[in-house]
Amino acid sequence: MKRLFRVMSISLAVVLLATTTTSCAPVPAEDTRLKIALLPVLDVIPVFIAEQNGYFAEQSIQVESVAVKSAQERDVLIQTNQVDGMLTDLMSNGLLNKETVKVKAVYTARRSYPDAPVFRILAGPQTAIQTPADLRGVPIGISQNTVIEYFTDRVLAAEGLNPADIAVQEVSAIPVRFEQLMNGNIPAATLPDPLAQGAIAAGARLVVDDAGYPQYSQSVLSFRIDTLQGKPNTVKKFLIAWQKAVEELNAHPEKYQGLLIEKGRVPESIQDSYKMPPFPGPGTPTEAEIADVVAWLRDKGLISRDIPYADMVDTAFLPK
Repeated sequence: MKRLFRVMSISLAVVLLATTTTSCAPVPAEDTRLKIALLPVLDVIPVFIAEQNGYFAEQSIQVESVAVKSAQERDVLIQTNQVDGMLTDLMSNGLLNKETVKVKAVYTARRSYPDAPVFRILAGPQTAIQTPADLRGVPIGISQNTVIEYFTDRVLAAEGLNPADIAVQEVSAIPVRFEQLMNGNIPAATLPDPLAQGAIAAGARLVVDDAGYPQYSQSVLSFRIDTLQGKPNTVKKFLIAWQKAVEELNAHPEKYQGLLIEKGRVPESIQDSYKMPPFPGPGTPTEAEIADVVAWLRDKGLISRDIPYADMVDTAFLPK
């Protein structure tokens, strides 16, 4: 009996030791590296301020900026897992999530303000186009299946045009679209600021902008689902650094005029006059904004399901 008790005691000790060893096994450290795809638009400036001022280093994360020339190139990098996140638009999120959830928006990077539009529909210098009504049947240079096309459709509809009246022409690269508008190769185009303001200074005419339609033009920071699940603290730290950069930028925009000119692609003709636009504080797209984007994508035949808000946006990563 004593021997049996001793054997049982030893067995129990072995089990307890194994359990303790397992429970004390070190948890793998979270990867603190992020690769972010960035278009050549001024919306991305907080990334460079955070890098320049050491905000990422303060958060003990490493952020690599990956320059892309078009929305299509950016989305390919996301789909092939070559980057963790991106500055993007809600149309891209919807297309990437059309079958299964692949990305979610975690922060609204930029919105329009009354004195600081994000997008403008412009007429070329050689045309007689003056008003939205003049754009009936006129090809407008856009980047298809992006916020550029969405904004163009929604704003012109709000200005009285029927869907059949709106004609578009694919010119995906933003600098090429600018050049083609100014050279007369396309009669109209939708461009982001500051290129749009540069085009106006060079003779293009403003037809309509998003100052009165902020719900149709916003950029967002989005991340792959596996990044949100595997690097949640790193993403939160990235957004803390981003927000610190936004606060610094809004408080002292004049300090970053050089960075604006370099990274924001400010045309030379307006470099002395163009002012940094304000950037929004922590927030995400609303349910109404997501619903309208999803409806537009369905109307275009680009998706076949009603993507719920929770599949497009995650508010849990916003800085507190």
